[in-house]
Amino acid sequence: MNTVRLWVSEEARSCVARQDPGGLIRLGRTELGWRLEDLGARIGCSAATVSRLERRGRNADFELIKSAAKAVQIPTHVLAASLGLTSLPPIRVAPDGPRCAEEDDPMRRRTLLTAAGLAVPASLLVGVSDALASVPDPTGSPVPLDSRLAAARGLFDAGQNSKLLRALPGLLADADHAASRAREEIALARLSTAYSLASRVLTKVGNYGDSRLAADRAMLYAEWSGSPLAAAAAARELSIVLRHQDQPTAAERHILDAVAKVEETGLRTDAQSSAYAQMLCTTSYTAARAGQRDQALAMIREAGKAARNLPAVAPEGRLFPITSAAVDLYAVGVHWALGDAGAALEAGRDLHQGQFTTVERKGRMHTDLGRAWWQWGKAEQTAAELLSAVRVSPGEVRDRPAIRQIVGDLRSRHPRVTGVRELVAAVSPAA
Repeated sequence: MNTVRLWVSEEARSCVARQDPGGLIRLGRTELGWRLEDLGARIGCSAATVSRLERRGRNADFELIKSAAKAVQIPTHVLAASLGLTSLPPIRVAPDGPRCAEEDDPMRRRTLLTAAGLAVPASLLVGVSDALASVPDPTGSPVPLDSRLAAARGLFDAGQNSKLLRALPGLLADADHAASRAREEIALARLSTAYSLASRVLTKVGNYGDSRLAADRAMLYAEWSGSPLAAAAAARELSIVLRHQDQPTAAERHILDAVAKVEETGLRTDAQSSAYAQMLCTTSYTAARAGQRDQALAMIREAGKAARNLPAVAPEGRLFPITSAAVDLYAVGVHWALGDAGAALEAGRDLHQGQFTTVERKGRMHTDLGRAWWQWGKAEQTAAELLSAVRVSPGEVRDRPAIRQIVGDLRSRHPRVTGVRELVAAVSPAA
């Protein structure tokens, strides 16, 4: 097969412009002279499934798309463009069928996002959503991408979610442009990490649809980069958003795959051991939310062992800055998810702010303990913990839908409890 000629042909370019990976798969299959069942045999599915894959395009199963694309030798940059993941499409054509003008109305989308109960400014979410839909042009910033990515992580760690959302479109555009131009492993890993960060903050503020899209892209670029740590970061974010979308089985599968891949590194460095401990923590929490008590408790114990020899303060810039104290904080969440408030509070008994270096983690410590107190029916202690969270990281209370819900419940059921009035003011739009 003359792959160079095939993938720059007008037919291939048209598939890319329509963002139709199924069409590219059909093109590659027919060029190879394969029947539907031939491709199905190579990727482990039926001919009927291949037929649906080719017809449904971007709406088909993401893992199946990747397997089929690899089998028919679609170049990674061509597949990425057909999925809308890069700025490489050679032709832009109008999508099939008429589009309602309201779909492109920024004011309408802001209204819908506000109605969804998201606390951060809707205009920022629209900006990130637009960047995910069609990668913007490069910004031309002279600041190195690694420095900008580190600064973006710093915004997340500082609880500055709105500032991070404002910076993301430009960061994603420039990282995408650099990866498209260089197509080197480090550039792809950097792009994957940027999408993982986007998924992380979008999940935190409750925008799960766009978070899923960002996590899918992070997974794809991590796979192409060959970096097990980038793949672990992407799998973690995908697992978390799948959990929020009530897909616990898929969430568990992705995170267990990530655990296995990190373990295959031999855990020869602290960075690899940190990734392993982090994956175990996420696996434990995922299992707890699925009601798998024994697995959840076994995994959090194993995470504690894995983190035992890690430094008490993670080195700056580490992708997974896990520590023993961070594992204990995860244990609070695991027991809470299992419905055992007493065990959650016991797990967090010795935790204090000084064990965490970022305001995001300090605030998370208080919100997790606050959730446990609320589960136990202790309004005064709940309000005290959430108020402590507000004082150290306001966004940890204001921007998270689940925590805002607890504040709303406190206001309606325990309005006279000390601190409730201050909490309500902290989560109000004018705060």
